[in-house]
Amino acid sequence: MFDDRTDAGEQLAAELERRDVRADVVLGIPRGALPVARPVADALDADLDVVVARKMGAPKNPEVALGAVASDGSVWYNDDLIDRVGASDDYIDEIRAEEAENAREKADRYRETEGLPDLRGKRVVVADDGVATGATATACLRQIQGTGADWVALAVPVGSPRAVDDLEREADAVIALQTPANFRAVGQYYRDFGQVTDAEAIEYLDRGS
Repeated sequence: MFDDRTDAGEQLAAELERRDVRADVVLGIPRGALPVARPVADALDADLDVVVARKMGAPKNPEVALGAVASDGSVWYNDDLIDRVGASDDYIDEIRAEEAENAREKADRYRETEGLPDLRGKRVVVADDGVATGATATACLRQIQGTGADWVALAVPVGSPRAVDDLEREADAVIALQTPANFRAVGQYYRDFGQVTDAEAIEYLDRGS
């Protein structure tokens, strides 16, 4: 059990240091990842930035993720779920375009420059506050894999065993402090898992300036 996201980030940072992980850049997935990513970036003496993806909701039930799309259009589809709910190709194309634009707008709120920083030849750690389905993390990792980064890892305090296993195919390394067999939701492993606002998340970016 983590006290809050900052505590989780500090514990994650300690584990990365123990493993002698080196990184040039840490990318947090807004909003909830920024309190986790800040201690990680500080411990690794790395720059902190963001990578943004949005879930693609099912027709009439937007809380059910049919996949996720990053700000550059990199996408992950849950094909089994798409078939199960009967989402049409037209719907998928429409929701992908809509959420990719939402992701771009969100990324623009967090940084002054357009797009990801130059990651060519860099060692990159993507941080999140936890993974349930792994949808947004997968879309983010696929975006970063196309940047010419030398090494890409995902670091999270907690995740479902299935999502962590799946994500190991998307990154060079996945570091998860906890992968409980009875995982139900990320928030159950935090004493305080309140919402992080955009303004609060941006403050974590500014602290390294």
